[in-house]
Amino acid sequence: MSYTKKFFYIFLVVLFSTGLVFSGCKNKNNATITLNIMGYGESSNPEGQTFKRICTEFMEKYPEIKIDYELLYDTPYHNKVLSRLESKNYPHIAYMGADTRWGTPWKEFGQQIDNTPYFPSNVDENLIPDFYGTGIKPYVPLGGLNYCTVVALNRTLLEQIGGEIPQTYQDFVELANLCNKAGIKCLTTHGNDSWVWGSCLLSAILARTTDDPKWIEKAVNGKVKFTDPDFVTALESVNRLVRDGILDTNSLLTDSGMALSNFQNGKCLMYLDGQWSFGESNLGAITQDVKLIPIPPVYGEKNKMANCIASTWQVGYGITKEGASDPLILDAAKKWMDFFYSRDETILRLKDGVISAPIIKDFVPPEGMDPMVSEKASLSAYPSCYVIDSYLPTATNDVLNQGIKEIVAGQTTATKLAQKLQETFDLEKKDENKIN
Repeated sequence: MSYTKKFFYIFLVVLFSTGLVFSGCKNKNNATITLNIMGYGESSNPEGQTFKRICTEFMEKYPEIKIDYELLYDTPYHNKVLSRLESKNYPHIAYMGADTRWGTPWKEFGQQIDNTPYFPSNVDENLIPDFYGTGIKPYVPLGGLNYCTVVALNRTLLEQIGGEIPQTYQDFVELANLCNKAGIKCLTTHGNDSWVWGSCLLSAILARTTDDPKWIEKAVNGKVKFTDPDFVTALESVNRLVRDGILDTNSLLTDSGMALSNFQNGKCLMYLDGQWSFGESNLGAITQDVKLIPIPPVYGEKNKMANCIASTWQVGYGITKEGASDPLILDAAKKWMDFFYSRDETILRLKDGVISAPIIKDFVPPEGMDPMVSEKASLSAYPSCYVIDSYLPTATNDVLNQGIKEIVAGQTTATKLAQKLQETFDLEKKDENKIN
């Protein structure tokens, strides 16, 4: 063997024995790829539990990929998003949207990129809108429209107390009286989660008292004010729901698990939440008895937006600019997206009530699908309006949610809250202009 051949042979032996030849998601040191994900949810709610389960199952399937995730919910999530972006601690995949609250921070820090080249193979690109008018689709929504102001009504219980679905606000008051005589609550929600008050309650009420489905967008653009009479009336309508015995004040301290349990156990006639709460595994034995409706008529309601439901495109996960900057990380990220948006997970989301419409190709619901699926599909027949927290800046939104809780508790008035909202909004916009 010549000296050259012998040297080449020794080189190959060393090359393979030291692991310098690699493939898949291993880096040049044969180390595991770490995928950093910013997830939404918490250990005590279904969204967080599902996220954690998927990450665990994913790492079992792909042991060469480690998931390093941060899981936060509600305001702590949004606060941490800003903190991580400002410190340039960018995740590879993040839970995001394309509106003010869920999308703007990611977009402003340049972390939203077109995810179309990275879409899971079974996702139907044509079902996902062009969010920014430039062809950019920066994330994959969990599903189609998210209906945020939905009321689940127990039809059997309604019949037992001799009531009917309210057609006027006075009907609503009379139904509450019937419920009181029967020893049950009329309407409840999981108000311990602060976002519920603006997103799930006031969003639909506001459109009705203003007769404008886009009023909140106009407020953010300075075309209307929170001190305007129609907005004050929306806040006053919340006070009337409490004063007239319709809305259970115990909702203030009730979490989603307890509220849903109370509804399942017949302790309340109606339960207010987003459509994500209404699915086979959520409602159990009473699923056949449930009808999904808009919030019944409220005090101060006008005509144009009667029976409206607030809705928006669902949020979901997107690969960030950071996640796409390294080929090995990008490959791992695409695998995780494929796993998260698989057909099996889509079916589970339908059954659990998380989504109302799948966005995967040629999807056919399996036989025996829960009747809640068709119930949610019927919600599209009602007028649609904007969801408040999709547009309202963070500080103002927090003041609104806390203020509505104080109205329900009898600690403030509609007029005082409206004034405080306008002052907070003006300060927030002033600070934003200074930064810009």
